[in-house]
Amino acid sequence: MAVALRLTEIFYSLQGEASRVGLPTVFVRLTGCPLRCVWCDTEYSFTGGEPATIESVLAEVGKYPARQVCVTGGEPLSQKECLPLLQALCDAGYEVSLETSGALDIAAVDPRVARIMDLKAPDSGESAKNRWENLALLNGRDEIKIVIASRDDYLWAREVLRERSLASICPVLFSPAQGRVEPAELAAWILEDGLEVRFQLQLHKLLWGNMKGK
Repeated sequence: MAVALRLTEIFYSLQGEASRVGLPTVFVRLTGCPLRCVWCDTEYSFTGGEPATIESVLAEVGKYPARQVCVTGGEPLSQKECLPLLQALCDAGYEVSLETSGALDIAAVDPRVARIMDLKAPDSGESAKNRWENLALLNGRDEIKIVIASRDDYLWAREVLRERSLASICPVLFSPAQGRVEPAELAAWILEDGLEVRFQLQLHKLLWGNMKGK
């Protein structure tokens, strides 16, 4: 339990994305990320942070009434200590989800964890980092998220969805990049093409804007 982590913040809020949207959730944001997506809204988590142990994280999470815990970043899997943290949270009885970029190997993640995995579209600037081997590791409890920043991103995502049969693996989420694609425009594209995806907006931004810790 003395494994060292680098922690940016722990906070209690509503889940803003994916199938758990709206559920009271404790967020554990780990520090560090090897990617630099141009539309990233958590750049403050790239560096800094404070040292923490798994025991101290569990103690802080336990102060809140939620049974949902989301481990996020940055890219949480960039810290090897993320794996025993996920296991410890599951062992403590929490419903645990992991938000990950899709650039790092997810094979060792505790199978009790729901993995919300990004695929990076070209306008993110990081599409070359997609680890396609991860798709074979996903199951119906997991979810794939693609942030759309342009019409070209949408066409790329539509092609990947169809060619790799993503919807047969797990739920697929299309989300507009804030300030780059109008939500109604993305919704219209999805409806026009009859895609088997879930359109999503970030609930926390609708409620609180880009406030840190929300």
